[in-house]
Amino acid sequence: MRHAKTTLALAAALTLALTSCATGASSPPGDGPHGGGDGRYGHDRARNVIVLQGDGMGIAHRELVRLATVGQDAELAMDSLEVSGWVHTDPADPLETVTDSAAAATAYATGVRTYNGAVGVDVDGNPVPTLLEAARDLGKATGLVTTSQVTDATPASFGSHVLDRDDQSEIARQYLEETRPDVVLGGGEDRWLPPGEEGAWPDHPATDPTEESSGTAGNLVERAQDLGYEYVSDADELAAATSSKLLGLFANEEMFEHRNEGEGAIYDPSVPLPDMAAKALDTLSTDEDGFFLLIEEEGIDEMAHHNNAHLTIAAGAALDATVALVLDFVEANPDTLVVVVGDHETGGLAIENVSEEDESGDADSAEDGPFTVHGTDLQFTVDWTTTEHTGAATPLTATGPGSAALGRVQDNTGVHDAILAALR
Repeated sequence: MRHAKTTLALAAALTLALTSCATGASSPPGDGPHGGGDGRYGHDRARNVIVLQGDGMGIAHRELVRLATVGQDAELAMDSLEVSGWVHTDPADPLETVTDSAAAATAYATGVRTYNGAVGVDVDGNPVPTLLEAARDLGKATGLVTTSQVTDATPASFGSHVLDRDDQSEIARQYLEETRPDVVLGGGEDRWLPPGEEGAWPDHPATDPTEESSGTAGNLVERAQDLGYEYVSDADELAAATSSKLLGLFANEEMFEHRNEGEGAIYDPSVPLPDMAAKALDTLSTDEDGFFLLIEEEGIDEMAHHNNAHLTIAAGAALDATVALVLDFVEANPDTLVVVVGDHETGGLAIENVSEEDESGDADSAEDGPFTVHGTDLQFTVDWTTTEHTGAATPLTATGPGSAALGRVQDNTGVHDAILAALR
């Protein structure tokens, strides 16, 4: 058994990240500051919609983060929302039963199930309108925030239409010239620049020498600036930005290094997810018609693909800190629908008692731990069944106008339908 223990530094960081959410999230759903749902707001129409997605986040991932960061007697911020349900994740793929992120995000974004790899298109390759486009057409501001490439499958499915998720430069071009989100923040500068043309993030960084500019549509950073976007590439520039149209690219590719434990894996985004979300909220909330904002934590999925439980916890803690930030915003803006969901489950994660006689898996899929339940002397291990996605349903929590429609078992397309109804 691998007995890699959570380091004191990681434990301290996780505790710090979750202090505010642990304090405010320990009340039962509906009994604290974020309860009340539709009864509180008195109508089903939302001025603002915020969708927070933990990529690859199943119910066991949420429980793992809860046990490791706030313990058995408290709740995560994401679990404090009044309404809860769960979501079927099946794609409409002719060859595969289990979804990928593109098909799953397209179902949320468009209300249409499609094939794996499809972004904003149906099974026949026809573009399908997205929630971001619906919000834009209603006069609302729109935004995409992620710790992945901003042109990766999840944000792309809300802001573009391509047959293949790998066509990331075309996705970027569509952001600028077709769907026009007001705020785009995350990683992936390499996809916005042609080969040989370095940007703020130099080619071949020490953390991953394979990364280099690889765009296929010219210099899209310059194109963005020509179209009125303020371009920023680090935390200080983001904090100082004043434009209502922001493009921020804070890494060559993803904003972390996803590898197996002990092989250079890093979760330390140059701009933390809560900071990007805060800037997006500040920028978009000035629109008198409201806004639509997608916020994604990609690290949960990528670390689970590597069966790296330590950094799955770190990424999950960052997402929960972001949810806490969003719920603070909701206190002053109660006409906001908030939805927290996973697109699919990754890794077949299981939480188990520590037992020398119950080791399963080998090499990368061996058990992780032991980990300590926050605030106790209890320990547990994390076991994995795969390094791929599974077909497990994912949990959903929500609050705000229209959230009552989400408190059920539903297809992922039903999540889209409920959000669209609340927008209109």
